[in-house]
Amino acid sequence: MQQFESLRASSLYCKKCQTAMPVREKLLLVLPDKEIYDYLCTGCASSLGQREVTAGELLMSRSAMSRQASTRGIF
Repeated sequence: MQQFESLRASSLYCKKCQTAMPVREKLLLVLPDKEIYDYLCTGCASSLGQREVTAGELLMSRSAMSRQASTRGIF
C-alpha cells in the first residue's frame, strides 16, 4: 500500500465546531530526523491533531517530485 505512505488530512472532526471541518497544516518543528506539522481547524483555529514526517519520507517525496518535473520538462 505505497499509495498511503504520505497521507494528509483534508478535514477532521472539531469538538468546538461539532462537525468535520477543513483543516490547514502548520509546520511546528523541524528536527534533524523529522518534521512535525499541526492540523488547525479553518473555522475556529483549534488544534485538531499532528503529523510527523520522517527524513526518509521527505527525501522520497522530494525525489518523486523532481522525477515528475523532469518528465514534464520542468526544471
